[in-house]
Amino acid sequence: MPRLHPEALIFCVAWATLALAGGLLLGWQAGAVLSVGLMLVIMPASSLVLTHTDSFQIERLVRWGILALAGAGLLAYLHR
Repeated sequence: MPRLHPEALIFCVAWATLALAGGLLLGWQAGAVLSVGLMLVIMPASSLVLTHTDSFQIERLVRWGILALAGAGLLAYLHR
């Protein structure tokens, strides 16, 4: 069985928590956008960074940055 990477697990839990929070607070459409929509942004961005830089540290920063922006956007929308 492959080794479990804690950072990847934490990222998945954070992503799922963000999507669940959006779904519970704003409806299922917001949850779907935060779940599927982020996948459509994060996956290509990660592969683009890795193919151009070959740096997993930069890819990790980009991935977490996108997730943080989505969380900030959700908070901003809730506090409008």
